[in-house]
Amino acid sequence: MHSKGQRIAAWIGIIALVMLYILTLIFAIFNFDGKGILLRSSLIATICVPILIWVYIWMYGLLTKKHTIASVDYDFTAGMAKDGEKGQDADTSDDMDTM
Repeated sequence: MHSKGQRIAAWIGIIALVMLYILTLIFAIFNFDGKGILLRSSLIATICVPILIWVYIWMYGLLTKKHTIASVDYDFTAGMAKDGEKGQDADTSDDMDTM
């Protein structure tokens, strides 16, 4: 389970990204003074902010020596039960050996 602080940080990130997308849409639709610079800044932030979040998670994993979702060698199948069986990893089956 994640700590309360992690959940709050995740919600702040979600809200910030949604607001960024909404502002980009508003800047693209409406015409007002300074629209061009605001739209360009918003588009750049729309690309850079998720990348920076990924880099932060990746660096956190490197510094704490933990596997995160941003880890390059992250195994997405680890811990997933196969065919409804609990307690077995997908890697432990012999089905892969026969291929």
